[in-house]
Amino acid sequence: MTTEKASMPVAFRLYLPESWIKDRKRRKKTGVPDSVQFQTKPEIALEQIRRTRERGVPQGVVLADAGYGTDTSFRRALTKMEVAYVMGIQSTATVWKPGEGPKPAPARASNIGRPRKLLKRDKKHQPVSVKELAHALPAEAWSKVTWRQGVKQQLQSRFAALRVRPAHRDYWRAEPHPEEWLLIEWPAGESEPIKYWLSTLSADTILSELVHMAKRRWVIERDYQELKQELGLGHYEGRGWRGFHHHATLCIAAYGFLVAERILFSPSARISNLGLSVSEPPTGFRPRGSPDSPRAA
Repeated sequence: MTTEKASMPVAFRLYLPESWIKDRKRRKKTGVPDSVQFQTKPEIALEQIRRTRERGVPQGVVLADAGYGTDTSFRRALTKMEVAYVMGIQSTATVWKPGEGPKPAPARASNIGRPRKLLKRDKKHQPVSVKELAHALPAEAWSKVTWRQGVKQQLQSRFAALRVRPAHRDYWRAEPHPEEWLLIEWPAGESEPIKYWLSTLSADTILSELVHMAKRRWVIERDYQELKQELGLGHYEGRGWRGFHHHATLCIAAYGFLVAERILFSPSARISNLGLSVSEPPTGFRPRGSPDSPRAA
């Protein structure tokens, strides 16, 4: 769960390759529960999203990189759950140009046999890769957007956003994929676009909002690095399933405490809507370094 300033893990699980899952001797030695079966990372993520919803965690927008965004079944499952997303995709992902889509199934020449249902393509009517589409856009399709203040300057780049229909295997469908936002980043001076996203945010979402949401994943990456390096999440050297999860739980609890402390004492890191409760400071408390603190006198 994240805001523009900070993120907070609400679920985690160690990913095990399929070879690990099938190795009974290794599972027994490390204490992997029998109930844990092989799941891809998107499948694990879906399970965690469902669990957080059942526990009443406020629903937001799912942010993910291309490792998840290229999994069409993952995106489709989120849409079925009515969960909006902004996900990175690869430049080779195919879509239909704005206003286009696959052809409906042709009618049979006779009434014999079942009606045809699957969508059709032909040599003259094909989807394009998002990279091809980006290169075909006119100059006026691109706008400069600033999304946050960096260490030395404001971060900004050129973006274009358009409504498209994903084309992944739609020839096996009776209905085309719903329209989504395709967001493209092409910085000035670069020879080609550097990032692509698909999003199911509402059709009236403005470009700056799309960009801010797509770039918010940086907060998660930054905090994850802090969890691993500063709070010890990446320092576990045990060999047990239970031990790792105990270690990770303590690291996340420590991180949650630090986030709560930042809310109290660091105006530059104040956040809202994380669902965290913090106690009031003692009467007469003055933060170290404040003008009226005893040490500043």
